[in-house]
Amino acid sequence: MARSRNPWLRLGFDAWSLGVESSAVIGLRTLKLAGGGPAADAESRRMIEEKVRAGLEWQTMALTGGLGLTPQHAAARSLTHYRRKVRANQRRLLKS
Repeated sequence: MARSRNPWLRLGFDAWSLGVESSAVIGLRTLKLAGGGPAADAESRRMIEEKVRAGLEWQTMALTGGLGLTPQHAAARSLTHYRRKVRANQRRLLKS
């Protein structure tokens, strides 16, 4: 299959998939923020804190070799890192 011969094709699909998942989380967060009140305030603070933390974690991985030795591994591990964050938020927001 073409995907097995071209790792960038798989990474492109994974990036697209993460974008779709992220859009769903953005929608859920928008609904929570639109509701206003203390829950919206807490969500907005949490959102910013999570984004900063995720970025710092990714930088640490990059600087310590945690992303791998090839561009393909770095891209795949970056997507995995952010996908975990997105999925955790999606689970949390769907519960509330």
